Amino acid sequence: MKDLVVLSSDKNMEHTIKGLISRPQALGIRHIEADIIVHPRHDPGCANEGVAFLSYLSGDYRHGLLMLDYAGSGKENVFSSGELQEFLNNELARSPLTNRGRAIVLIPELEAWIWSRSPNVDAVAGWSNRNPSLRRWLIEKRWIQEGEAKPKSPKEAFQAALRERGKPRSSVLYQQLAEKVSLHRCTDPSFLEFKGILKNWFPI
Repeated sequence: MKDLVVLSSDKNMEHTIKGLISRPQALGIRHIEADIIVHPRHDPGCANEGVAFLSYLSGDYRHGLLMLDYAGSGKENVFSSGELQEFLNNELARSPLTNRGRAIVLIPELEAWIWSRSPNVDAVAGWSNRNPSLRRWLIEKRWIQEGEAKPKSPKEAFQAALRERGKPRSSVLYQQLAEKVSLHRCTDPSFLEFKGILKNWFPI
């Protein structure tokens, strides 16, 4: 059995998780063998079919993680983000994975994880040594206000920053950020939960 299977909602999430798992010491876990699978129907597929998908694979992995964005899940008018995560966790608990599976619903979306004051964010986005700096540009364009840690629309802000520098969007950028940015700088609750789950499952 491999250690972990992650069912993710898109390529950006797949590459982010791949980059993070390549840094076990930074996550505070042992080295693990993991497979990351993208659901072909993205966030709605994960929300509606993710538990069944992971249940089918439960005999091949010690643990299963279901990860999706709340924005675009199709459940925004049915559940709050917390309610959706609780619902999915309850379904996993009743599945063949029982206590070996967990769900994480990212609020509002994956890009909330990438915004930190690390200079690596500027470098990957093509903003190193620019005037104005990336953060100042975000303020000038009203993506964030003074004192805010990250944009309220993190995905749109990241895409706008890439466009401004003429940098093509690519899932590889997400992996580069996950491999380089200090993990201590990210205080997003869903990211901290991700770290906590892995540390519990795969302690050093």
